Amino acid sequence: MPIRKVKTAVRSAGEVWSLAWPTVITMTSYTLMQFVDSIMVAQLGPLELAAQGNGGVWSWTIIAFLVGAISLVNTFVSQSVGAGEPTRAARYAWSGIWLAMLSWIVILLPAGFLLIPIGFSWMHHEPRLELLETQYAQLMMAGGCFTLVGKAMSNYFFGIARPKIVTLAAILGNVVNIVMNYALIYGDVGLPQFGLPPLGIPGVPWFAPMGVAGAGIATVMGVAVECLLPLAIFLGPKMAREFHTRTSWRPDWGAIRDLIRVGWPASVQFGNEMFCWSVFMTILVGEFGTDHLAAGWIVLRYMHLSFMPAVGFSIATTTLVGRSIGANKPELAERYARTALWMSVLYMATWGVLMMIFREPMVRLFTTASVNDGASAQHVVELGSRIMICAAIFQAFDAVGIVYTGALRGAGDTFWPGVITVTLSWSLIVGGGAWIAHAYPQLGSVGPWIGSTVYIIILGAAMTWRFERGPWRTHRLVLHASKG
Repeated sequence: MPIRKVKTAVRSAGEVWSLAWPTVITMTSYTLMQFVDSIMVAQLGPLELAAQGNGGVWSWTIIAFLVGAISLVNTFVSQSVGAGEPTRAARYAWSGIWLAMLSWIVILLPAGFLLIPIGFSWMHHEPRLELLETQYAQLMMAGGCFTLVGKAMSNYFFGIARPKIVTLAAILGNVVNIVMNYALIYGDVGLPQFGLPPLGIPGVPWFAPMGVAGAGIATVMGVAVECLLPLAIFLGPKMAREFHTRTSWRPDWGAIRDLIRVGWPASVQFGNEMFCWSVFMTILVGEFGTDHLAAGWIVLRYMHLSFMPAVGFSIATTTLVGRSIGANKPELAERYARTALWMSVLYMATWGVLMMIFREPMVRLFTTASVNDGASAQHVVELGSRIMICAAIFQAFDAVGIVYTGALRGAGDTFWPGVITVTLSWSLIVGGGAWIAHAYPQLGSVGPWIGSTVYIIILGAAMTWRFERGPWRTHRLVLHASKG
């Protein structure tokens, strides 16, 4: 390889990493919060762990339909900066905030307190599981205002290439979450109440143990910190001078329309995929029983540790591609995307190897002290170890789909990825998973996981085809944006 190409590759990797590392830390920090949440809830038992997983995934499914459009704040902001119009960026940040608050009032609150209880009652889970998963989901929906406004803020700071602010907020939010988790889950009695050996960790005075509901409240408190800190900086004097953030607060319906016009396919893509995964976990896997649910959620927690940093690279790619397209440099956008791709593939492929080799001890971490019934604990470990093999197989393919989706979003190419994701998720995650579950019941919950493995592999190939085909190279959103 010529020296010039080597230098270009190294420079591109440095630029991607300089923007990606705070984002990767942010995504990893958020994932660690969920991971620690699950370990702490797992001390209550497999039913509580399943309830937290079910409640979390269904609440996030509804929120995900809204996050897609709000995430386009990054695309419009980065293209505005690339086009030399940084003051326009604040319009889209405020539009994201207004869209978030309107969505919370009109959609999340009614859905949380009307649809969530009905939905879980239709699943015919055992009564205590239904009660706990409903409580957890409703808490997530009530705190959805912080989630959505926080997404608008984080995508604004990603778009102006200042992700360290979001990283700091995520770390502080996680600290709050972990501390309040312990206080609210275990209360004044501490860990020994749940059958653990005396670890010398006392309870927290004046707090009654709340179990799964306590974990939900603690999560909302952590997310609130992640939202309010960037919002305070956004409204601070430095941002006001540089981007006019204090004078752009009035609703700009043209900018809001831009977010919805370009973002609705991303919302459908993200929300639909989450819906299919929710059906997959709570219905297809759930029909095999609580142990299968617990095993599946354990594997998903490790999957989050593997793919969320890749999501960080994807967000950085969205910013870099958007800025390059705004500056009319599609060849630079292509170079950034491919650099982020190989970095993500290397990371997730490493996770795949670890999952394959250490799958049993990784699953056992969640069960050793948490399940009083030794037979049930061993069953969960056996199931989780088999499911982990599926996860190991698709790691590298998942990295490809994640990064190229972010690259296409940065260019404003959202419709085709949305169509292909909806088509594949329904035909393979839901349809394929249901067919395998009923055609080969001896596979148990591993059957549906085989369907999801095929989905992730084909989706990665489809996103590669779309990116390499290249119609995104001519997308310049800021030339077509509403003037307001």
